Amino acid sequence: METSYISATPPPCRFEFRILPRASASLIRHWVPPPLRRSLYCFASCDPQYLNTNTNTNTNKRMLIMGMGFVGQFFAHHLKQDGWEVSGTCTSAIKKKKLEDMGFDVHLFSSDDHNLDLRSILALEYATHMLVSVPAVAGLGDPVLYRHRRLLQSRLSHGNLQWMCYLSSTSVYGDCGGAWVTEDYPPNTQTDSAKARLVAEEGWLDLGRSLGVSVQVMRLGGIYGPGRSALDTIVKQESPSERQRRRVTRQYTSRVHVADICQALKASINMPSSGKIYNVVDDDPAPRAEVFAFARTLVQEKWPDRIKQGPLPDEAQAVIQKQTTGGGEKRVWNARIKNELGVRLLHPTYKSGLQSIIESMDLPI
Repeated sequence: METSYISATPPPCRFEFRILPRASASLIRHWVPPPLRRSLYCFASCDPQYLNTNTNTNTNKRMLIMGMGFVGQFFAHHLKQDGWEVSGTCTSAIKKKKLEDMGFDVHLFSSDDHNLDLRSILALEYATHMLVSVPAVAGLGDPVLYRHRRLLQSRLSHGNLQWMCYLSSTSVYGDCGGAWVTEDYPPNTQTDSAKARLVAEEGWLDLGRSLGVSVQVMRLGGIYGPGRSALDTIVKQESPSERQRRRVTRQYTSRVHVADICQALKASINMPSSGKIYNVVDDDPAPRAEVFAFARTLVQEKWPDRIKQGPLPDEAQAVIQKQTTGGGEKRVWNARIKNELGVRLLHPTYKSGLQSIIESMDLPI
């Protein structure tokens, strides 16, 4: 945040130019000439707590992450290491405390809880970049947009925002019979959740255009990474989730390591191309059975006594049986992130990704 100081006679008083809370900004609108209202908010104070003495602050690197879940947290840590100011939202006080202990400015917000007000998130006014990682809701699309579009339009219109990205899903393509699909493949939404994703995509693209900022959509494959992978399921001896059970009969599953999602996001920030949609997946849309078999082998090699030798889990056997009868959904093509954004995947296949995870993995007690 840049600060301009003007000297004054005693008692010393400094004027700090900064983004202000909504109430103060409202007062300024009555005094600042119209041409300056969008870019200048002036605050005068003799209180030292308001003085910005950090002359090294980078005013072009302020990220707001709506929804600091698995991807949002991973990305936030990478940005912080690169000198970014990072703010975000989460839905519980426990998680808020945990994220604040990590050094992030976190706001409680849930589209389902009307007591958690979007207007309290001051970062909306000064963020230069905004990542939206909020699950879509069937029948609504993006719940934040559905309930707060006017407020977002107002709070993001001060001219600070440069880049915005919505994290979507490759589920919008539906079942393509095992065909390779690019970003130009017509969406074939077959579930309520996929339809909601598509509505959310269109909503954020439209908002970005209306604000005049670069806006992108990233369609992610199945996300995995440290603490969230086939290895963790096997080591912790967890039962498959409902979502995992639904994927049992698919011949192909496109997936992506969370570190490569971060790569794609950073590349998009450096080379923004408004209105673009990108598939963010690895090079190998392998069947779930194959992935779990490889993960099982890695676990047995590192901890021979952890699991017994034997057949694959029932769900993996079901996938193998399905492969003999055809079907397979889709194989998602990732050429655009490579050719247009210059992304070189850290983990082009699940084997590379799982190997990197288990190398730093501790055996749970």
